Amino acid sequence: MNYPPKHHQEDDINHMIEVIKTYPLATVISVENNQPLITHLPLIYEDGKLIGHIDKFNPQAELLKYDNDVTILFSGPQCYISPTVYNTTQLPTWNYIKVHLKGTVKAIKSKADLKQSLITMTEFLEAPDHKYVLEPDNPRLDSNLDYIKMFEISITQWEGKFKLSQDKKPSDIKSARAELVRVNQESIKQFIDKVF
Repeated sequence: MNYPPKHHQEDDINHMIEVIKTYPLATVISVENNQPLITHLPLIYEDGKLIGHIDKFNPQAELLKYDNDVTILFSGPQCYISPTVYNTTQLPTWNYIKVHLKGTVKAIKSKADLKQSLITMTEFLEAPDHKYVLEPDNPRLDSNLDYIKMFEISITQWEGKFKLSQDKKPSDIKSARAELVRVNQESIKQFIDKVF
């Protein structure tokens, strides 16, 4: 038997790009001396590349300079699916959407490119309302450019893991998707109320 099951693999790159655009906070993993270094950063997708910024004091910043290989994870919605959700008899399971990428990193050293990239990323993240615009002449922006490193990752491998009860009957698939939406909307509020 093949693992992961083919029906949980998403091969449509456009679907994976939608995950990246909708959930841009990535987990970036590098390895140095057999030790993983892990940082969570928003990354913006542009023409087969991911653009990001990292604090120059982050230990992983050094590894994002030299054409190193990295693994990048993007996480979409996820939740437990109770058998009570289905119309047929099933066992409990967990549904989720993940995108796993591998790529090669290159440092972008131009301060002008860094500045424009920060403006562009802010514009993307502020969509669709654009309540805030990061202006090029913002003095705080200029004063922080020395502390931020820009990089781009050329994607070399794509893997989509969309486990959405695809192996069930159509009515159960529909119920599981509705549960994924319901739980994610409710659980965020419940979690925030508990921890803050």
